[in-house]
Amino acid sequence: QPVESGGRLVQAGDSLTLSCAVSGRGFSSYDMGWFRQPPGREREFVAAMHWNGGTKYIDSVKGRFTISRDNANNTVYLQMTSLKPEDTAVYFCAADLSSTGGTVPSDRAKDYDYWGQGTQVTVSS
Repeated sequence: QPVESGGRLVQAGDSLTLSCAVSGRGFSSYDMGWFRQPPGREREFVAAMHWNGGTKYIDSVKGRFTISRDNANNTVYLQMTSLKPEDTAVYFCAADLSSTGGTVPSDRAKDYDYWGQGTQVTVSS
């Protein structure tokens, strides 16, 4: 079960890093994803990392957000810079246990098997 942390209130232009710890074995073989749900809107894909290191980002965060992972500590991170008010959302971490070959992780929520409870990020203008 993923457990997110690091969300808080920040100002526009600030940086923030979210963490997601995953218990149990097998982390190094999981694709890991970050999704978010802005107020009053549907959940959306943000970023993901394939178990072999390939990454994928939604266009609106390219160049600002970076996903990374520490397999020794079963943790995935989302480094967020130049935050904007429209980044305000509950951020969810998710694990895809069924990834096989290739290098591109999925951006579809239905492909992810385990989800965290979410952490709130609020960006004030």
